[in-house]
Amino acid sequence: MSEHGHQYIDGAFRRGTAGENHDIINPADGSLVVTADLAGPQDVDTAVAAAVRAQADWGRATPGERAGALNALAAAMNDRAEDYAQVETAQAGKPIKLSREFDVPGSIDNVSFYAGAARNLEGKASAEYDGTHTSLVRREPVGVVGSIAPWNYPLQMAVWKVLPAIAAGNTIVLKPAELTPLTSLMLAEDCTKAGIPDGVVNVLMGAGRVVGEALLTHPGVRMVSFTGSTPVGQRVMELASKTVKRVHLELGGKAPFVVFDDADLDAAIQGAVAGSLINSGQDCTAATRAYVQRPLYDAFVQGVADLMSTVRVGDPTDPSTDLGPLVSVRQRDSVAAYVDRARAYGAKILVGGQAPGGALAVGSYYEPTLVVDVAQDSEIVQQELFGPVLVVLPFDTDDEGIALANDTPFGLAASAWTRDIVRAMRASRDIAAGCVWINDHIPIVSDMPHGGYKASGFGKDLSQYSFDEYTQVKHVSIDITGDVRKDWHRTIFGDR
Repeated sequence: MSEHGHQYIDGAFRRGTAGENHDIINPADGSLVVTADLAGPQDVDTAVAAAVRAQADWGRATPGERAGALNALAAAMNDRAEDYAQVETAQAGKPIKLSREFDVPGSIDNVSFYAGAARNLEGKASAEYDGTHTSLVRREPVGVVGSIAPWNYPLQMAVWKVLPAIAAGNTIVLKPAELTPLTSLMLAEDCTKAGIPDGVVNVLMGAGRVVGEALLTHPGVRMVSFTGSTPVGQRVMELASKTVKRVHLELGGKAPFVVFDDADLDAAIQGAVAGSLINSGQDCTAATRAYVQRPLYDAFVQGVADLMSTVRVGDPTDPSTDLGPLVSVRQRDSVAAYVDRARAYGAKILVGGQAPGGALAVGSYYEPTLVVDVAQDSEIVQQELFGPVLVVLPFDTDDEGIALANDTPFGLAASAWTRDIVRAMRASRDIAAGCVWINDHIPIVSDMPHGGYKASGFGKDLSQYSFDEYTQVKHVSIDITGDVRKDWHRTIFGDR
């Protein structure tokens, strides 16, 4: 891959024209994975031109032809699933069991789902709604999509961006995060192997301020899709507005984990530890704020502390490792600063609260951390940390628990824990989030939508709803009377 360059344009690897390189670092030990060349604005122009050329034919391919190509892509990815897992772990620091059992198979399943979605164009039934015209609805591609993906789930986020777009007949220019571009490039390579035409999927490895902004403002790009922080999402909207592009945003999260007093305590404890530590907490849907009704509060805190203390932090290539490093030293230091400030303001750190020493000190590790005795308006409760940190607060009434859950700018995901169907249904209705799990936290499936409320963005990933995001709806109206003079003409000239 590096021999030919780290840009994938028009079906081939190329070297970037920025004249700069970027070192991709293994966060587990600080070692060099690869030195990659960076793209510049000229590469954006080249990639968009390739996507424009390819879209004319790809957009007119039959749904069955596109589905066949996507099924071939799923098979190609499956053939080197272990390679994907190893590269994902090397560049992102994920425990290998997470890469093998979650990221890679989930991505392949998503490809297979969109192979089916390509053949399922939904719309209103054709009929004579006014009695004299047959109306029908067409779903057509938007055109060239410019997508920017984050570093926390490099392969999955690339798939979430690319697959619904190309299944609907669009072409795409994807900019993965500079920290973790390698599996996105593998995906593009496998698209070509699967018979997807050159130019349909293009990947540019470059800086956001250069490549990302050039992509967002390019006149040949008709839609932009971004996953990342809310402040950057605001900038994406601003830039996309200059050429009136369609915008799809999946932004930050601060997921509440609401435990009512009738919950299965052991299940809630297990769910809180798993939901807060997945991917070292670098997950926008991770459980970050646990609100526990007061009768269960003490037992919940003790149970989480005991279980969190057993989590195995270590080498992500070891199949027994539970928690790997954060993606970079910079990210680790950011998480540590949040915890240190909370401690300075009186918070109690019951577990963790520091970077481990010894052999792990060479990596960007941070210990699983449990925080209590914090105020609802404190930054550690209100702001997204993106690290293995869980804050626990008590509540008294059901109304208070739901109000606290809603008391941040975010609304991406949440969970509620109860054995009472009335409580469960009320929580699912009243918690303002794009996904509300009941008695679990984190599971996603290709068939169901993922996306936020409030400052967590708009638009959906996954499911048929995401496929629809990448189509534009056209109404076709066909006169069935054959009359030269239509009845409505009298409102403009003449009489009946």
